Amino acid sequence: MQRRVPFFTGPLKRPGQQQIRFWLFISAAEFLRYYQGEAAIVTVTAEDGRRIRFPARHLRDFITHEGIYGRFELRLDKNNRFIDLKKLKDLRTRY
Repeated sequence: MQRRVPFFTGPLKRPGQQQIRFWLFISAAEFLRYYQGEAAIVTVTAEDGRRIRFPARHLRDFITHEGIYGRFELRLDKNNRFIDLKKLKDLRTRY
């Protein structure tokens, strides 16, 4: 009988860390407000129902000429401080 070994795709969750997943749909025109300084905070509803607020600057790596669309994972430390944000799924691709 063959023993299965789990396959991990990314950093392991450390004790005290939170992983919060959410979908984001922001058009390029709407995100321009953040670049112009009219808005600095993004508010999203996580998949578990929590409302999460974080600085818009963390989304700059994900902006395209179409905007920001996809599923994301936000990692916070035990003090609810930002660790990283990664895109899990891009809605512009089929797979």
